[in-house]
Amino acid sequence: VSQGRSLAELSKARLSALVVATSTVGFMAAGTIYPLSALAACSFGTALCSSSASTWNQIFEIDRDAKMKRTAHRPLVTGDFSVQTAMGLGTMTGLGGTALLYLGTDSLWTPVLGLANIGLYSGLYTYMKPRSEWNTWVGAVVGAVPPVMGWTAAGGSPLDPEALWLASSLFLWQFPHFFALSWMHRVDYERGGFQMVPVNDPTGDRTSQLITRYTWYMSTLPFISTLTEITNSMFAIEGLVLNAYALKVAYNFDKDRTNANARKVFLTSLWYLPCLLTLFILHSKTWRDEETTTETTNKGLGVMIQDYITLVRNTGRSVCVHEQIVNNNSTEDSAGGANTAQACPISMGKDTATSAKETAKDLAANSSKGVSLEEK
Repeated sequence: VSQGRSLAELSKARLSALVVATSTVGFMAAGTIYPLSALAACSFGTALCSSSASTWNQIFEIDRDAKMKRTAHRPLVTGDFSVQTAMGLGTMTGLGGTALLYLGTDSLWTPVLGLANIGLYSGLYTYMKPRSEWNTWVGAVVGAVPPVMGWTAAGGSPLDPEALWLASSLFLWQFPHFFALSWMHRVDYERGGFQMVPVNDPTGDRTSQLITRYTWYMSTLPFISTLTEITNSMFAIEGLVLNAYALKVAYNFDKDRTNANARKVFLTSLWYLPCLLTLFILHSKTWRDEETTTETTNKGLGVMIQDYITLVRNTGRSVCVHEQIVNNNSTEDSAGGANTAQACPISMGKDTATSAKETAKDLAANSSKGVSLEEK
């Protein structure tokens, strides 16, 4: 049991679980959970790569970890594992994870991103932690990669709008999450010699400003996904509720920079991310409600999972105000009734954006011809 706990600590099991969860969301965001073999390879391969990165990180930080209360119990500090054993584990999990991603998925992007993230986390991020506050931004890039790995494992491109949205959400989320955590443990980080913003910010001015700023950035994500038609309009409305509370706790910390308020920001971030990603999947326009290919035939567990997600989506539509407005509009249009789609504020925003885009295209086209819109 003791060895198992030490191995989990060396692999940072809870962090790795989060990484696997976000890569799985990235896969599902492509609109399916098939093929199950690719999803399994993506999940296990990502877990191994995350374990490798965490292991190498602890190898390089043994001396600093020994100085900090929150890391003094790590297995390399206590001697539960030797450095040589840890190096062997880090190498095997890194190579094994990369190989599994290469053999189990069709995209070369997935293993390349997995291997690159091992180097970025255990290399550049670890190197920068005692040298520059910018280590947090590098670490945020590391956290943004796993959902893109899931997306590419499902057959997508890392430059697809969905992949960029997922990467942006993970990148932005990490700042309120980590700045709150590092504020609570700023004395410990200073003891370890790490250059974190809260360590160099005794008044908390910069820390609170960064938490609030990045929370505001996060609050735009549901609207961006709606306006770009990645998700339906209800996601933007539900996002208002999530982000209103996140902003509330961020402003509370700004007013009173106590560890208790920082902890509220941190705890909010823990449930905020799974809620955001779950709603993203439920409102995603890429998810196929009707899977008719023979690939899904006689695949009990996969069919059950996909059917359950479809059931939840359909149940949500039945109580969704926006869906009712759209459905009523379709019915009235077919009967010659008045158009009511504009009653939806999100649809109005999307229509306005589309109209503005078309107007800009017209202006560009006609300016090149020397013709004004009025002349047309």
